[in-house]
Amino acid sequence: MHLSKRITSMQESPIRKLVPYALQAKKEGKKVYHLNIGQPDIETPASFMQSIRDFKEKVIAYSLSQGSPELIEAIIKYYKKYDMSFEQDEILITNGGSEALLFSIIAVADAGDELLIPEPFYTNYNGFSSAVDVNVAAITCKAEDGFHLPTREEIENLIKPRTKAIVLSNPGNPTGVVYTKEEINMIAGLAKEYNLFVIADEVYREFVYDNLGYTSFGNIKEIEDRVIIIDSVSKRYSACGARIGSIASKNKELIKQILKLCQGRLCVPTLEQVGATRLYGTPNSYFEEVISEYENRRNIVHESLNDMPGVLCKKPTGAFYVVAKLPVDNAEEFVIWMLKEFNINGETVMLAPAEGFYATEGLGRDEVRIAYVLNETDLKKAMNILKLGLEKYAKK
Repeated sequence: MHLSKRITSMQESPIRKLVPYALQAKKEGKKVYHLNIGQPDIETPASFMQSIRDFKEKVIAYSLSQGSPELIEAIIKYYKKYDMSFEQDEILITNGGSEALLFSIIAVADAGDELLIPEPFYTNYNGFSSAVDVNVAAITCKAEDGFHLPTREEIENLIKPRTKAIVLSNPGNPTGVVYTKEEINMIAGLAKEYNLFVIADEVYREFVYDNLGYTSFGNIKEIEDRVIIIDSVSKRYSACGARIGSIASKNKELIKQILKLCQGRLCVPTLEQVGATRLYGTPNSYFEEVISEYENRRNIVHESLNDMPGVLCKKPTGAFYVVAKLPVDNAEEFVIWMLKEFNINGETVMLAPAEGFYATEGLGRDEVRIAYVLNETDLKKAMNILKLGLEKYAKK
C-alpha cells in the first residue's frame, strides 16, 4: 500500500526514537536516569486536581471550539502581568502548544513557502512544517556563542520571496538561550521590513535565570499585527499531560481564520480546561520556588559538564535544557551504547542526540540535549555516570 510522502518524509522525534533501548535496559534491571525528555518532576499545583474533583456537571459536554470563556479570561489576566493586553477574540485554546504551532504554520504558509528558524530548534517545528509541505530555512546558531542569533545581515540574507515567518522559542528549547532585548528588536525589525509573521514560542517564559531581563514579542507594539504567541501550561505548571495550549494574537483576522481549524477538531478536552483555568490563578510564590530549583539544577549540570574533558557547554540562561558538545564522533551511537552496554551499579543515563534538532545536514552530530528535570541527588548521580561513560567510551 502507498503511504503519502507527506507522512514518510516527516521527521521522527529524536527525543523518543531511542525509547526502545531504554525500555530494554529497564527489562534487564537497569535504572535509567531520563535526561532526554522535558518531563518535569516538579509537582503540579494541587489546584488542578482539586478543580477536577469539584466538577459537578453530570455530562462532560463539548466545549466551545475556541476554548472555554473562563479559561480565555484567565489567560487574559495572566498576560496583563506581562503588560500584554488581549481580548476574548484574540485567544484560542489548543490541544497543547504543539497544536498551536501546527495551526499557526498552516495559517501563515502555503505549500512551498518557507519559515526561518534558528537552529538547533524544537523538532516539531520541522516535523509540522514538512507535514504541510512548508520548507524550513535554518538560521544556524553555534554552541560557542551560547546559541545566540547571528548578525542581522546574516539573517537578512536568508530571507527569500517565499519566506512567510520567523519561528523561534524564547527561552529556547533545546538550547536554554534567552534572547536579548536587542535580538528581539532585530527580529521585530526584519519582520516589519519584510512583511513577515513572527511565531513566538514562549512556553518557558517564566524560566529565566541569573536575574536576566526578558522581552516578549507581545511587548513590541509596532509589530503586534504579525506576532503569534504560542503558549502552554505543560512546563509552566508542570502539567504536560493536561495538553492545554493557546494561540494569542492581536491580528483578529488571523485568529478568525485559525478558528476554522479549531472547529474542525471540535474542541479541547473540557475537564482539562477546567483544571487549566485554575492553574492560571497559581500565586507567584510557586514560580519563585520552581525557578530557584531549576537554577540550582542548571548549575549542577553546567558545572559537571565543564568538569568533563573535551565537553563544550556554555551556561544556559533559561528553560531547563542545555545542548553540549561531547568528545564523540556520533552522539546517537554514544547514547545507544550508554543504554545497551554501560552502567554503574546497574544505573545508566539517557540523553537526546542533538542532530535531530538541526535542519542543516551534519550539524549536531556530536551534541546532545540534556533536560535537567530530575532532583538534585539524581542529577548528580546521572552526571557522574555520564562522566564515567565518556571516559570508558574514549577507550573503546
